Amino acid sequence: MRKATPQDASAVIPLISSAIGEIGYVLTGATDEAEMLDVLESFFRQKGNRLSHDQVSVLERDGTIAGFVLAYHGKDIEQLDAPIKQRLQQLGLPDDGIIPEARADEYYLDSVAVHPSFQGQGLGTRLIREFEQQAVQLGHPKVLLIVDVENSRARALYERLGYVPDGFIEIGGHAYERMIKQPESV
Repeated sequence: MRKATPQDASAVIPLISSAIGEIGYVLTGATDEAEMLDVLESFFRQKGNRLSHDQVSVLERDGTIAGFVLAYHGKDIEQLDAPIKQRLQQLGLPDDGIIPEARADEYYLDSVAVHPSFQGQGLGTRLIREFEQQAVQLGHPKVLLIVDVENSRARALYERLGYVPDGFIEIGGHAYERMIKQPESV
């Protein structure tokens, strides 16, 4: 595992897009996939926003980025969302779809994905474990992730890793379940 750099954009952006799905359109205000990917890449290359390379760690295998994890603390969300809201406002779009997904006491796994060529090798679990260790090292004992209510496979993985339900959140008109891991189990 290593911290991402702006040069990782071409490998990481498709993975971020696959992980966040329709949320990519909510965050970018884009109307088509090419525009969404361009805007995601622009945010990734910059500092100081929730999609920045500064928030991303990557896992490499054979010189290729095999997966990523994007994480930040809930207390930082307002600051990290400000550039995204500003872009939407400049486009004349509402920014009310950009809501805090984590609470101020939670270290948030915003997104995680493994490249299709490397799936089925336990790398998703490894990335989540790395996220949890990162939280502990940073002194954040409570971790959170959200899962699409229709993604029973991912939910089962998170439950197996010790995450428990903690309510629901709606983003872009779609329901997600909040799942936390209590401090004593990190």
